[in-house]
Amino acid sequence: MDAEQISAARARWQERYDAARKTERDYTTLSGDEVEPVYGPTDADARMDRIGWPGEFPFTRGIHPTGYRGKPWTIRQFAGFGSAKQTNERYKMILAEGGGGLSVAFDMPTLMGRDSDDPRALGEVGHCGVAIDSAADMEVLFEGIDLAATTTSMTISGPAVPLFCMYVVAAERQGADPSKLNGTLQTDIFKEYIAQKEWVYPPEPHLKLIGDLMEYVYTEVPAYKPLSVSGYHIREAGSTAAQELAFTLADGFGYVELGLSRGLDVDRFAPGLSFFFDAHIDFFEEIAKLRAARRIWARWLRDVYGATSDKAQWLRFHTQTAGVSLTAQQPENNIVRTAVEALAAVMAGTNSLHTNALDEVLALPSEKAAQIALRTQQVIAEETGVLNVADPLGGSWYVEALTDRLEAEAEKIFARIKDLGGDGTITSGLLRGIEDGWFITEIADSAFAYQVALEKGDKRVVGVNTLTGDVGEPLDILRVSHEVELAQREVVAQRRAGRDQAAVDAALARMVEDAKADRNTVPAMLDAVRAEATLGEICGAFKPMWGEYREVARF
Repeated sequence: MDAEQISAARARWQERYDAARKTERDYTTLSGDEVEPVYGPTDADARMDRIGWPGEFPFTRGIHPTGYRGKPWTIRQFAGFGSAKQTNERYKMILAEGGGGLSVAFDMPTLMGRDSDDPRALGEVGHCGVAIDSAADMEVLFEGIDLAATTTSMTISGPAVPLFCMYVVAAERQGADPSKLNGTLQTDIFKEYIAQKEWVYPPEPHLKLIGDLMEYVYTEVPAYKPLSVSGYHIREAGSTAAQELAFTLADGFGYVELGLSRGLDVDRFAPGLSFFFDAHIDFFEEIAKLRAARRIWARWLRDVYGATSDKAQWLRFHTQTAGVSLTAQQPENNIVRTAVEALAAVMAGTNSLHTNALDEVLALPSEKAAQIALRTQQVIAEETGVLNVADPLGGSWYVEALTDRLEAEAEKIFARIKDLGGDGTITSGLLRGIEDGWFITEIADSAFAYQVALEKGDKRVVGVNTLTGDVGEPLDILRVSHEVELAQREVVAQRRAGRDQAAVDAALARMVEDAKADRNTVPAMLDAVRAEATLGEICGAFKPMWGEYREVARF
């Protein structure tokens, strides 16, 4: 842009900024000096076509003209352990201590669509998250928490649609209007095949259920976000920043293609797609990655998929600090790592944030560690001045070069994915890459290269391969009692004995018939949940028709 174009663009930004709602607070430095809400060039700068201003296409600098002056990021701490009652107590602590929303962690049986009394659930109930077997558990999970007034994120993909139905029924039983619910469901099955490995069915049946969910919320729960496309698990599996960026956005493009195949209006459904990224320890690379993600998404939604509204082109994302960066050695160092990673996410303009606890590398967070993690965000928000200026590193030669580099690397990966499919769509490339093991091979190669660098000492981790002296004491960690599993199994048995079995059977049968007839399965699934059908029963009802997915072994 030349100087005149830059002046005109800044004037457009100023007009939008003046019209936007802003939070009243002190926008000065610690020394009391006033700061501007955004900074940019006054003379010609060729980079401004790619960078722009906050709230302006291509949204490199943020989706809102006000940055955090309009609304700070949501503090959304991920939590879940043991029984629904125990987790409910942790949620009330988080909200009372200043958390802005809830994020549900489920245990492994729930993530795999199994009931707590399934033989394959033995020893796993309540250990890596909360056990949810039916709508009654969801009621207990949110007892005393107004679901109509609280945004809730649920991190689950394989059995996501049944868990959504349980959430809706729990809200109904509170007296809430389900059409007004606002929250986010992960539902991202592509990343399960690529990285996390928690699935139920083969890819096509999962996409059928996801399409049903997208259609249902499109008309019935318009504020709800049915998909949170997750790069977090891809990065935790060992990918590079560029791979996380590209694989995640490609997954998102696949879901856009799914919505379009259902005849949905991209300008209406695309705002319901959100994203979930990792904030790793390389401070500037992570900032550049997230800025590039916004720019790529906006351009593809506009130029490839025909979105015309700003909201459809916005990439909204949640960030979690990198669990894989935490160390069992000198675990107190994890507080520092988490703070640096959280600051990177904030400097990049994240919309919501979870900060890991120092002891998560060893066990589920203790209450004290969870409070430190929460306070980490609050110190950043209240004491550092990061709320004052949108995209404070915008224009940095280093950050802009990193942003451009990551964008270029991502575009090369998109081209490779399209080539894999052979028909010009991202979806076909994703499915072929999953089938052929291309994604997991790419991630494995990256993870191996990092491990070699770590073992050679080229990459250093304090307390692990350098500065290993430790004067710390062992941590007291949270342990989930086996009594939780025994009690949950008993609860499931009692509910089965006390329900109307005929109503359960009829609802499950209608759900399967709707799937066979290619009708939307969500209404019948809601009826099954209202009759207190369990998660395992709902997921199991489809298995005779769809089968279970088994990943092919590759060497």
